[in-house]
Formats: sequence, structure tokens, C-alpha cells
Amino acid sequence: MINQIGDYQIKKVSWGYFFVKRCFDIFNSLLALIVLSPLLLLFTILVACTSRGPVFFKDVRVGKKGKPIKVLKLRSMYADAEEHPEKYFNPEQLQRWRTERKVDKDPRITPIGRFIRKTSIDELPQLINILCGSMSIVGPRPITELELKEHFTQEQRDILLSTRPGLTGYWQVYGRSESDFASGNRVRQNMLYFEKRSLWFDLKLIILTVPAVLKHKGAQ
Repeated sequence: MINQIGDYQIKKVSWGYFFVKRCFDIFNSLLALIVLSPLLLLFTILVACTSRGPVFFKDVRVGKKGKPIKVLKLRSMYADAEEHPEKYFNPEQLQRWRTERKVDKDPRITPIGRFIRKTSIDELPQLINILCGSMSIVGPRPITELELKEHFTQEQRDILLSTRPGLTGYWQVYGRSESDFASGNRVRQNMLYFEKRSLWFDLKLIILTVPAVLKHKGAQ
């Protein structure tokens, strides 16, 4: 069944979809944490040895129903990068960062941080977010409160915050850093997920994530 909400045809899903998806999230995030724990431990040590500061970065984003969540990542930037971006950016870069929250060849990223971003290893700690229920394996991209207010209409916000944000999803596979808010592509790609979502579509996005990561598509 399709619900027309403004300009969007939102696919209605049953409670069974959410139940199966949550079971899938719990089982697979736990399994992945066990299997990938040696890799996570290795890069935890590398991050700690190559730059000062905490190993993990807690990025505050907006979760389901507007609840703030702390998205876990391996720290890929210098410790003061978020608090003092002006220390690293020129005026043009600073303006782009404030608008898009991304900058090409970001000077705040450490050498090991550049590698773990290209390979998405920095996002492995989000498996803990998934296991605990603040995120899902598949869903819309986690966004900041500022992005939500500046780039999404109230209607879009209601749709976006109706589900858990995902480790991967439509934007992560088809867009990433190749799309931006200025063109409207980042908003559109987040909304497209809700027009297509189903268990089969979620599985398709998980499968497509692998070649996207291997090709370093849109790596930030």
C-alpha cells in the first residue's frame, strides 16, 4: 500500500516488517561484532598510537522520533577538529563545512583516519548502536539537528524520523559525498528510501554496500 504524503509516495509497511528487521539487526550486529572484533581491535590500537585523543568519537545525531543519539565511530580526525574547525580550514572550506558538513580533502583527518574512512572501518562501532537499538543496519542516513532544521521541511522531518537511521541505506549506496544539500540530492535520496523500503529492498542495499565500499564510492 502507498500513502501519498505531499510530494512523496511513502510505502506503508506492516508491523511484521519492523519485527523481522529488528531480529535481523540484533542477530547480525552481534555476529558482526564477534567476527570483526580482531579488525576493530587492530584499528583501535592504530588510532590510539598515531594521534592524541579518545579512540572513539561520539557524533550526536537525531534518531527515531527526534531523540538525540550518539553515533559511535573510530576517531578519524584530530581531537580538536570539531570544536575548532577554523584551526584547519581556510574561509572557503569553513563555509562549505558549515553548509554541507563535508569538505573535499578535509585537512582535519589524520593519516590513519583517511584510510579507515575510505574503507568505512571507522563506522564499525555503529554495530553497537544497532545492537542497542538506536540504529538499524538499513535506514536513512543519520543526520544532525542543524541539517534537519536547515534542509528538511516539517513533512520531510516527520517521514525521516519515523524510523531508525541506518548504518547503510539508499544515500549511503547511491550518493554519499557525491551528492549535496545545495542540489537537493541528499534530501531526495534520503526520502527515496521510504518510497521503496521492504525486506527485499533492505537486503539489496546491504548487498550493494559491499561494492560501494570496495570502490571507495563517495568516501569522505
